[in-house]
Amino acid sequence: MGSGDSVGEPPDGPARPGAFARAWAKALAGTSYLPMTHAQLETLLQRLTDQLAAALRTEPLDLRAGHRVATELVASHIASAEALGRTVEVIQLRLVRDLDLVADDIADRMARLLAAIATGYARALRDRTLDEQEAIRRAALIARADAERALRASEARFRHQATHDPLTDLPNRTLFAERLAAVCTAHRDDVHRVGLCFLDIDRFKRINDSYGHQIGDRALVAAAHRLSRAVEPHLVARLGGDAFMILVERSTGTGDVVAVAESALAALAEPVLVGGHDVTVTASVGVVERQVAGTTPDDLWRAAGSTLHWAKSAGGAGWALYDAERDNREQARQALSAAIPGGLERGEFYLDYQPLTSLQDGSVLGVEALVRWQHPQLGVLRPDSFIGLAEETGLIVPLGSWVLAEACREAVGWSAATGEPPYVSVNLAVRQLRRPDLVQEVCSLLRHTGLPPNRLQLEITESMMMSGAEEPVRTLRALADLGVRIAIDDFGTGYSNLAYLRDLPVTELKVAGEFVRGLRAPEAADERILASLVSLAHALDLTVTAEGVETVGQAERLRAIGCDAGQGWHFGRPAPADHILARLR
Repeated sequence: MGSGDSVGEPPDGPARPGAFARAWAKALAGTSYLPMTHAQLETLLQRLTDQLAAALRTEPLDLRAGHRVATELVASHIASAEALGRTVEVIQLRLVRDLDLVADDIADRMARLLAAIATGYARALRDRTLDEQEAIRRAALIARADAERALRASEARFRHQATHDPLTDLPNRTLFAERLAAVCTAHRDDVHRVGLCFLDIDRFKRINDSYGHQIGDRALVAAAHRLSRAVEPHLVARLGGDAFMILVERSTGTGDVVAVAESALAALAEPVLVGGHDVTVTASVGVVERQVAGTTPDDLWRAAGSTLHWAKSAGGAGWALYDAERDNREQARQALSAAIPGGLERGEFYLDYQPLTSLQDGSVLGVEALVRWQHPQLGVLRPDSFIGLAEETGLIVPLGSWVLAEACREAVGWSAATGEPPYVSVNLAVRQLRRPDLVQEVCSLLRHTGLPPNRLQLEITESMMMSGAEEPVRTLRALADLGVRIAIDDFGTGYSNLAYLRDLPVTELKVAGEFVRGLRAPEAADERILASLVSLAHALDLTVTAEGVETVGQAERLRAIGCDAGQGWHFGRPAPADHILARLR
């Protein structure tokens, strides 16, 4: 047999390759998941059968054919150990017979071909496994890179959402605080200066009430965009509501920050068309500028807030500059206000009393209770140091209740050498008068202390009655029905309609000291006013007490025009209750 000669030609009749391919396909059924139909499998195996037959007939034996057949089987997903076993088995048992292959060394050639198929199969499986592993590795790397990119994008998105206002897309309070802290940290030891403009739109609630919140939101967005453009490159943040903050990182002085504030105000001054409405807004700006060294973000923020409050208090539509002295005074006031409840609990408040003296015979008709505060650090504080604070914060209610109770408790034991004991006069604040349970409180006090109702006088200011509200009037009538005296304090300074005196259950008018201080020349205008007030009061069966009487001359002039009583240093300075008792005895 020479080189290139074919071997195993069948002596009788044609070979049956189709039968072998069908047997091979049947043997492979169920051994692997095949992405092909059975007919496609038979076509594939028929082609591989032809390659095997050609290899067995060729001299010398081409073992590469076994490798190629094995590789193609694996590439066609016939890649399980069971599939290899069945392939070897069907080739070994049927290939020679079905193809009528005849050769002296056919058994040896078949064994070598089967070995080549097995070796090729193993190599193909190994290569496929390595390829799949590499593909998996690459897919994992790609997936990881995609995941990292998605994570970075997601983090950036979440970071933006966490640090920006959802309505205006401006930086929010969080981002502004971070930037301000970074500036203060980076320049803590140098001469770097920083400024803040705390801006709040004036009376923005009216826009929401007039046009609706949707228009209000659009107006806020328009205002935010105007601010950003007007003060570039400075950072503008929306703190919430209608409040914004501007950071001037590299200020060269107060003028820089004031210029930014004025630019912001000018940007907001022009009307903006929103939803068919011309919306015009004004704003108030608190300006603070200082060297970074020696300050903190909290100090800057608090100072800007205080300054904004000053700008608002001045009427808005402008800016106010931080004033350390003013801020210190207000902080002291705030600290004093915060200490009032504790002072009440610790018994730091006490009462002095000032006589209300008859201008006819010099007898003490009554005394006015005046509260004092024995502050542990500041010493004795007069009412003008803390009453205004108490009224602003609402603490005047518990403080006023204490004064009323203490005055009733001390007055019940007073007696006079002759005549009736003096009444005690207590000032009522507006908040007290508006309380629905004031009458019940007074009833309870009178019952508990045993003080006769006609020995308690409650003083209200003339301005209290200017509101025209019915409830305070009903309260005063109920108190008068108990027998309590009602006095109008600081009469003549309220500029109200005097007709209310006809309807109020008033016992006494206390004329403001401003008129008494004007008693100089015989034809002084204040004396004529006082004479008219006294005449008016007497016509209404009211008594008149003049406040602020400091001299004998004033007392004589008041007596001459018919005034009933006087109060002031001429008749006695405020003193503790035991001093009043000593005078009465």
